[in-house]
Amino acid sequence: MTTTTPNAPTTPTTSARAPRLTFGRILDSEWAKIKTVRSTLWTLLALFVVSVLISWAVAGLAASDVAKHVAEGKKDDAPDLLTVGVAFGQIAALVLGVMSMTAEYSTGMIRTSLTAVPWRASMLAAKAVVLTAVLFVVGAVTGFCCYFLANLMLSAKHVGVGLGEPGVVRALVGTGLYLAVLGLFGMALGVLLRHTAGAITLGIALIFVVGGVVNLIPGKTGEWIAKLMPANAGGQVMSVRGGDKMLDPWPGFAVFVAETLVLMVLGAVLLEKRDA
Repeated sequence: MTTTTPNAPTTPTTSARAPRLTFGRILDSEWAKIKTVRSTLWTLLALFVVSVLISWAVAGLAASDVAKHVAEGKKDDAPDLLTVGVAFGQIAALVLGVMSMTAEYSTGMIRTSLTAVPWRASMLAAKAVVLTAVLFVVGAVTGFCCYFLANLMLSAKHVGVGLGEPGVVRALVGTGLYLAVLGLFGMALGVLLRHTAGAITLGIALIFVVGGVVNLIPGKTGEWIAKLMPANAGGQVMSVRGGDKMLDPWPGFAVFVAETLVLMVLGAVLLEKRDA
């Protein structure tokens, strides 16, 4: 009599494992967040439309006066009009930067995000990379569109500015660079304050108010403080000729980047230490 023994249960050669959390996956997650939030599209659209329309309108209104000044041998103000509208559109970049962080706090989504990504600094870095890329592309496109429309109005009065003239391409690409870093500046304020209205208010005050008020400080001290204010320093990179008594474009932009990085590092430290 023969007996049969049951076959030994087979064991799988490979075990199912959860996908490893990599920085690339975190980037994908942050990209999905920013592109699916409706306010992102409207904020970027506002940045583009406000900047381009104001640049076009101001150039059209001022073209005759610029032509008259050039004919009289006075200063040619045409280069200063090419991207003048970005001074207003930049508010949208600041707002987007703030909301990219504070929106998660207001909805409570931050708890889920921090649970999924235990190393909080990596989540913040991924947010920064995605925001920087989006704002640089939109900002550069905005800068070139501002140039072409504004220059169309200036050329009609024979005071157009050629794309190959010194500082023009740098200013247009610099528009994207400045808006990208401004968005990071807003994100850093959002991390630090964790409150949308408060961070936007502080950001607008630093960009539009404090930068002008410090000019009231007498002497060299006031001049240097004014030069180092975020918008005064960083904004020179999107100016064709740069402002009087301001830092040169690239040194000024480097100062703005350094100021933003300090805030981002401080925000990363607090993000690691504070509860969600």
